Amino acid sequence: MDILISEELDAPSVRRLGDKYKVVSDALLWKDPARLKQAIAGARTVMVRNQTQLTADVLAAAPNLIGIGRVGVGLDNIDMSAANKQGIVVIVPLDANATSVAELAFGFILTLARKIPKADRSTKSGGWDRKNCTGMELNGKIVAICGFGRIGRKVATFARAFGMRAIAYDPFVKQDSPSLAETGATLATTLDEALAVADFISVHSPLTPETKHMFNRDLFARVKPGAFLINTSRGGVVDESALVEALRSGQLGGAALDVREKEPPVIADLERMDNVILAPHVAAFTLEAQTRTYEAVASDIDRLLSGDPAKNFVNRPRPETRG
Repeated sequence: MDILISEELDAPSVRRLGDKYKVVSDALLWKDPARLKQAIAGARTVMVRNQTQLTADVLAAAPNLIGIGRVGVGLDNIDMSAANKQGIVVIVPLDANATSVAELAFGFILTLARKIPKADRSTKSGGWDRKNCTGMELNGKIVAICGFGRIGRKVATFARAFGMRAIAYDPFVKQDSPSLAETGATLATTLDEALAVADFISVHSPLTPETKHMFNRDLFARVKPGAFLINTSRGGVVDESALVEALRSGQLGGAALDVREKEPPVIADLERMDNVILAPHVAAFTLEAQTRTYEAVASDIDRLLSGDPAKNFVNRPRPETRG
């Protein structure tokens, strides 16, 4: 087959590929690694979101595979080292959903600052509790942005419009980076430096072995007391048990999470906390972002299958395709 789709992926741009190529779509294939290996063996390209685990073992079973189209920006479900070694181009539309994710992250900041969920629940239940719904202004507050890529830079720009000060932490960004001048952010030399003064912490780090549980018990103990945590990156970056402890103790004033360690999560402590806002991994789920994402991936899959280079590849170094 030309294209294997192993999750629920449907959009006009994907359907148009079916008019030109042989497409096999199985929305439940990601749940069965054995069937996935069998199916991918005959595929030239595969399209996934974040549920399909394309491990080295699975990719080794795909001798004809020339491209992976990731409908989204995370790479933690794809073994990039194996893909590079096998010459498989990994397509990720990095610019497609940055605005949507950044808008949700900043929406969470506003929602936490003004206690909107509490006010909503109280008013709908017949209350008029203005005193306990008193929030804070964002003007003059500090937001620490952990991960200063496309999304983090947009959050910094939004923060400046609200009169906030943005402090960025990213080990890959240098002091002379133009992104700092463009957004008005200052660069912290260590994460502790940023967290010690931040009223809000917005997380935009990829999930890697180095960042897994980066926000843990020890780190929460060093944040500014009463700070708010916002995570729209990957759930595994935050140790949820440590987060619960920090929220219960008051070390954190609240949290807003669009991503979880396990998705969907088991209902537990976080779901029962009034100072926690939870969403089902929807930061990129706007009509505009989804349209751009699907079109970018489908267009690059078409290029690869036609013998042309992809535009939105993330391999480093760029692999030589087999096609």
